[in-house]
Amino acid sequence: MNLSSIGEFGFIKRFSGKFDDLLGPGSTGIGDDCAVIPVEGDGELVVSTDMLVEDVHFLRDKISPYDLGYKSLAVNLSDIAAMGGSPVASFLSLAIPPDVDLEYMDCLLDGYHDLSRRFAVPLMGGDTTRSGEKLVISVTILGKVAKGRARLRSGAQTGDIVAVTGKLGDSAAGLHILLNSLGCEGVNEQLVAKHTKPEPCVKEGSWLAAQDGVNCMMDVSDGIASDIGHILNRSGKGAVIDLNGLPFSDELRTFCSDRQLDPYYFATSGGEDYCLLLTICKDLFDSVAKAYSREFSTCLYPIGQITDGSELTWKKDGKVLAKGPGKGFSHF
Repeated sequence: MNLSSIGEFGFIKRFSGKFDDLLGPGSTGIGDDCAVIPVEGDGELVVSTDMLVEDVHFLRDKISPYDLGYKSLAVNLSDIAAMGGSPVASFLSLAIPPDVDLEYMDCLLDGYHDLSRRFAVPLMGGDTTRSGEKLVISVTILGKVAKGRARLRSGAQTGDIVAVTGKLGDSAAGLHILLNSLGCEGVNEQLVAKHTKPEPCVKEGSWLAAQDGVNCMMDVSDGIASDIGHILNRSGKGAVIDLNGLPFSDELRTFCSDRQLDPYYFATSGGEDYCLLLTICKDLFDSVAKAYSREFSTCLYPIGQITDGSELTWKKDGKVLAKGPGKGFSHF
């Protein structure tokens, strides 16, 4: 059987259950943005690891080494944010091909260091080795969260409002610009920056996890068409997503209008926006959203609602669509 026939999460499902009986009391293993490990006292440890492989997750000639180092840490900080945690330490492993010189790696580590300094996250170890042709970057990150406060993908409840913390589709449009060599001036430059240098929502995630009514969170890495499915699978729920509620930046609207491209495709299927996707109790949504706006001077954007059952339904202009806008990114 070919891996592409079952996809990344089909592959993970084949083996993940075999380890469930080895989990200690209170631990959460495979299936969320981070593993959750109880520790002494009133906190829990959250741990995630992520790998970036050249020509799969990045194109070396389309991103500066500084931005690549920055992004390598940012996508892992986003996992900690999705659990409502605060980062504590990172570990970096590198497989470096012979054609990558020392100056390139120095610049990559400068980007990694500058973001580490912003969030006071020390690099505490890792590994290095030679690779054949491709640069491979693997980051493991540790964080902490108050006991019982980690927000899991399994927490969505019927009636919850589905929301996101940021605009969708900019990163995917930025990648489209790079892949098609459309130039990086004006609007294009801003969209490319969203792809090459994402901002993890660490403070936002920690704040949201402390609010009553926030039942479930994850980050938007593969596109909401894929990521909402992870929440529904883990929670045993369905959802209705209203395309009219998806938040677009002015830059994305201009870019798509000028080139007759579909912003909904970028917003749902492109991924790598690294904002947070969450569900909030319907009765508490307005109060949480108002408090969030006061705290961060930006909006929580409602895009749908959790339902009973297991179906994901898409709507636009008040009408149910026969099929969704896309499937999101798949590694296989």
